[in-house]
Amino acid sequence: MSDAEWVLVRGLLPVPGWLAGRGGRPEGYCHRQMIDAIRYLVGNGIKWRSKPSDFPPWPRVYAFFARRRDAGLVAECTRKV
Repeated sequence: MSDAEWVLVRGLLPVPGWLAGRGGRPEGYCHRQMIDAIRYLVGNGIKWRSKPSDFPPWPRVYAFFARRRDAGLVAECTRKV
């Protein structure tokens, strides 16, 4: 993800609870790394467990994705070509 893309996306993400003073512990990976991993998975059509080791572990990436999906921040798009 380019720096310009990150500037746009960063403002759309909810503030983590620990940064907002709601408790919890800091996350182990930055949101940009997680989004890069999800974009890689979607762009290349691979399975979660087949993700390259350059990215955070797949269970953490999936949990990040699932939290955003469950909060309604991720919508599945279909387009007819």
